[in-house]
Order: sequence, then structure tokens, then C-alpha cells
Amino acid sequence: MDKTIKLRVKKEIDNRNELQVLKLKGSLITKGYTEIIHIADENEDFYLNSFSTAADHRKEAEDFVLDYISSHDLTATVTLLGMER
Repeated sequence: MDKTIKLRVKKEIDNRNELQVLKLKGSLITKGYTEIIHIADENEDFYLNSFSTAADHRKEAEDFVLDYISSHDLTATVTLLGMER
């Protein structure tokens, strides 16, 4: 069964961080964790990005996102919120 992973992304970010967020989303797709990422307004400060991934890829996708956030200094920009069924 697919699991949904959600990311909270700050709306007001500089060009460097915006490029890194776009690369994160592209990497999630090219690595095969998902085919599409849904973007919605959460409130006036944040977007809510969500994607579905196979249950057996859930942990790997989460670890990838957390490593990417850490290694690209995006901790103030992107937050992993969790998963839903």
C-alpha cells in the first residue's frame, strides 16, 4: 500500500534555497520514490508538498529527504512532516 509523505516548505526563500528545493523534488522523482509531487498552500507562510511512495520505499525516501535537508542546509526551509496511509 502506498504511503504519503508530507514536506512543509517555507514560501519566502532566497534563490539558492529555491534551487535546492527544486533539486530535492526532482531527485525524489528521478530516484523513483514518486511520479508526482502535489503542492498546496498550507497558510500564508508555508506550502505543503506531498507525494505517495510504495510502502517498501517509505523509509528510504524519508532518509533521503532528511539527508538532503541536512546536507544542503535547508533545515530552516523544509520540514519532513510525516506519512499517511
